[in-house]
Amino acid sequence: QVQLVESGGGLVQAGGSLRLSCAGSGRTFSRYAMGWFRQAPGKEREFIAAFSWSGGSAGYADSVKGRFTISRDNAQNTVYLQMNSLKPEDTAVYYCAATLTNWNEGYWGQGTQVTVSS
Repeated sequence: QVQLVESGGGLVQAGGSLRLSCAGSGRTFSRYAMGWFRQAPGKEREFIAAFSWSGGSAGYADSVKGRFTISRDNAQNTVYLQMNSLKPEDTAVYYCAATLTNWNEGYWGQGTQVTVSS
């Protein structure tokens, strides 16, 4: 059974930091594109950051560029999201995903709540 499990969410004050983790199991994800998305109440799911299938450099949404950093440890089948200088508008449920094709056909975690207080 393939699973992605996020952890590391919580409540933090504006300006603070959190590090999210996403551990994969059930297969090796080294060849997968892996990324992070978020969804705030009443809003659509939003792309945050991801590594492509070929690895290499990551892509970021403009809203988080310079503040968030995605990294991956293929040996641990894990992808991370380091979030610095958090803002109240970063409050959302954060999801990780892995895919060989497109995100809608990929694997998704259950999400972890991040709440940033002002």
